[in-house]
Amino acid sequence: MDILVVPNADIPSRGTVRWLNHSAPCALGRNGVIAADAKREGDGATPLGAFTLRRVLWRYDRGDTPTTSLPIDVIAENDGWCDDPRRPEYNRPVMLPFAGSAERLWRDDRVYDVVVVLGHNDAPPRPSKGSAIFLHVAKPDFAPTEGCVAMAEDELRRLVADVRPGDRLVVVAPVPS
Repeated sequence: MDILVVPNADIPSRGTVRWLNHSAPCALGRNGVIAADAKREGDGATPLGAFTLRRVLWRYDRGDTPTTSLPIDVIAENDGWCDDPRRPEYNRPVMLPFAGSAERLWRDDRVYDVVVVLGHNDAPPRPSKGSAIFLHVAKPDFAPTEGCVAMAEDELRRLVADVRPGDRLVVVAPVPS
């Protein structure tokens, strides 16, 4: 199944996620969407394209285990994701503390309480082409992301219950209104 992400033409950092017979609002990168081959580390844009859902990560202390047929792993307090293009671990999970730059997965703001790792720039990772592009929980005000797709937690949990291995998140270009 393809899960469609349709950006809002009028508000580039907002969109809609559509799957099966359901849709839900989402937050996108603060700079909207960008062609995947133009994606750069730190550009604040969500890449266009089709990305396989790799696995689900979740905080065991923040709710029930998500129901999903995808592989699932618990986020530990020292889990991180390397965003340092100079490191061989770029765009891969790492343990903190880490010698290079890495994003902390154990966060206070709850946005990584449930995370779907997407197959963006991972086979193999190309330095500076974007790391840690996830589908995750949105902030309460649906504030823009750094390049991820973010949904309300209840909607994200519903989506991960509906997906199967091999399903893809497909981010399309906005249609002018």
